[in-house]
Amino acid sequence: MRFILCFVITGTIATSLWAQANIPPGMRREAIADPVLNMPAFDVMVPANWHFAGRVLQGTSCTPVPYPVFRTTSPDGLTVLERLPRMDWSWGNGPGSGPNSNCLPLKRELSAKEFTQYMAAMLNAEYVADDPFPADVTEAANKGFAESKAANEARYRMAGMNPPEEHIDMDRAVVRFKNGSFTMQGQIGVSIYCSASKSRQIGNRPVIEMHGCQANVRYVHAPEKQYAAMEKMLQPAGAMQNQQWTKAWMDQNNQQTARNLNEINRRGAESQAQLQASHEQYMQSQAARQRMHQEFMDTMQRGTNMSMNRTAQAMNARSTAASNVVDYALDQQTVRDPNSGQITKVSSSYSYTWLDSTGKTSYQTTDPNANPNGSLQGNWTRQQVVNGDGTQR
Repeated sequence: MRFILCFVITGTIATSLWAQANIPPGMRREAIADPVLNMPAFDVMVPANWHFAGRVLQGTSCTPVPYPVFRTTSPDGLTVLERLPRMDWSWGNGPGSGPNSNCLPLKRELSAKEFTQYMAAMLNAEYVADDPFPADVTEAANKGFAESKAANEARYRMAGMNPPEEHIDMDRAVVRFKNGSFTMQGQIGVSIYCSASKSRQIGNRPVIEMHGCQANVRYVHAPEKQYAAMEKMLQPAGAMQNQQWTKAWMDQNNQQTARNLNEINRRGAESQAQLQASHEQYMQSQAARQRMHQEFMDTMQRGTNMSMNRTAQAMNARSTAASNVVDYALDQQTVRDPNSGQITKVSSSYSYTWLDSTGKTSYQTTDPNANPNGSLQGNWTRQQVVNGDGTQR
């Protein structure tokens, strides 16, 4: 038996109602399909005339719950809203608590503010200022989480199992960076969900303890002079789970759990005891709670700092890999202007990209000898293909 509650980052508005409400003026709704269940999994609200690409990723070995990645871009290509790949980590003495190549190598909880500061560094952006959520947004998020947590605990108790300890943390920050000649301003929003589960004592078997965290990141960036207006416009934008997909996904996982239980039942009482000891922690590693976006951080003791310094290199490597995953998932690539240093997201269907002197119009081709200079109006520069985070390959 497995109880899974899924929450996702929406826009800056803490609401679970927009998926059922009328589409706000100037916005449109896009659906992201789950290729495994072959049905819409997430509804994404985006500006009506913006470009959009999104895909469902199937989770990690720490938290196998699928999640969306998407990118929506303004017509001029300079303002971007991204939902980055979820970052998971876990630790403890239960199954699956060892090193996981697709999870962060962390062995403790991080606050949302800590994670936001690390994300700013990994995205090569200057951390400008805290940008905490309004009190009513935080209150609504905490209230919704508390209600879901209470319902989840009741299900555990009905099944005769210890409910996990669960909590969320939310924070966000304003950042700044240069994209060629453009001074860009952005907002990083991070939501952290962490849980801790502990199996009941069965005979002389050791008690199994498992801890797990998931971090969701929402990233908005625009030219500095346009940032305030764009940030306000993008407040309703974001992803919401399709409830039919949620039910179908949970049904599929519960059916698999039932099959596992039936197999264990065939092996006798000893195997059942093993199942009971390990299943209570395992179901917690499956539970996913993702809520809005967020931020929070600050002073860490010296020992913690040393631990985080050892982890930073691995996190940076995963940041580059994550940005490349988003590009790949969305059939895009990242190019850099060798003269101005401007970073641009373009289609991956072409091998060569040229950008005009305004930095807003691109020309793509598969012909290595094609040159728009002299054929098209303006001055054009051939772009360099780089990693999704702008670093050199």
